[in-house]
Amino acid sequence: MTITILWYYWLIIGMLLILGEMLLPSFTLLWFGLAALLTGLLMIFMPDLDLSFQLLFWAGASIAFTVLWFKLFKPTMTDKTKAGISKEAVTGETGIVIRTPRDEIRGTVRFTRPLLGDDEWEFICDQECKVGDRVEVINVSGNTLVVIPKN
Repeated sequence: MTITILWYYWLIIGMLLILGEMLLPSFTLLWFGLAALLTGLLMIFMPDLDLSFQLLFWAGASIAFTVLWFKLFKPTMTDKTKAGISKEAVTGETGIVIRTPRDEIRGTVRFTRPLLGDDEWEFICDQECKVGDRVEVINVSGNTLVVIPKN
């Protein structure tokens, strides 16, 4: 008994795998789906291929797409954001108080050069400070700087 898989079965399998990738974004099903689409295209031009060759071609194409992903494309996708490194980027910087903190209202400090895209930041300080004082950043609490007066 010979099992025959027609070309459009491979295209349907490929589309289902790619659809599955959209539901479970992990960059694994995508390569198997693309390999199935490629196998379907091959079957359009060579419809008499044996099932074992079809499966071998699909497996080889899946492996090739996966290797290409890890060797060529993934290394170029680096995270260029400043997210997660804000504390290191601002700790030790000094600025000038332009609005003092009162009660529940945070103060505002201005830096001579922008820090993480802005030159004015809200701050909290355990010690008394007034407008014009120089302060140094010692920590970050959410999107607010923790500062101490600089002598």
